[in-house]
Amino acid sequence: MKKLISCIILISVLAACTKDKTGNMLVKVSVDGLKKGTVYLQKMKDTVLVSVDSVEINGDGIFVLSDEIETPEVYIVSLDKIASEKITFFGEKGEITINSRVEKFATSAKITGSKNQEKLEEYKAMSKKFTGKQLDLLKEKFEAHQKNDTALIAKILKDEKSLLKRKYYYTTNFAVVNADFETAPYLALTELYNANIKLLDTVNNSLTEKVKLSKYGKELDKFIKEIKQSEN
Repeated sequence: MKKLISCIILISVLAACTKDKTGNMLVKVSVDGLKKGTVYLQKMKDTVLVSVDSVEINGDGIFVLSDEIETPEVYIVSLDKIASEKITFFGEKGEITINSRVEKFATSAKITGSKNQEKLEEYKAMSKKFTGKQLDLLKEKFEAHQKNDTALIAKILKDEKSLLKRKYYYTTNFAVVNADFETAPYLALTELYNANIKLLDTVNNSLTEKVKLSKYGKELDKFIKEIKQSEN
């Protein structure tokens, strides 16, 4: 019965908050333990992080943020009291729900309602394995330097290069398989910017027309053209 009452209260609060929001993307947020402070909804505009909405919290960590969004892109939810922790998510038209806690604000966040976010989380789950292996190699390299083992250092450097190449190929394949999601050009821009231009071209050429016309689709095409122009 208590759970039912809590759910009814939560729905009522969110419904009241939503009335004042006019953007085509509504972000319904619940932060357990948040009593006071200012919450910001932010995104990158050109090369600057700007706030597009904010809410003053006073006694209740349930609120709604909104923005008028043209095509899916990455947003940030941040607290003025915990500047070091930010919730990053892929925004898109419609309703997105974020449930979190004040403790471990970013890492405890559960995000639903965004298909691009689902794809991004799918990619990150696999990417963690590459990161773990990179850390292992970094530790091995440090120990090899301490022992002045040049042969082992050379082997580790070769392994690092091989691992990076595998990560690039995995990212490219993931983007191509999901070419109808805006996540694809976003990953190319954030994970493949140092990769061979052929991999960037592979992702760009695989994108659907809708994704090519999105924010990150246009940015990827521009990025590739700039690289090719600088190489001429």
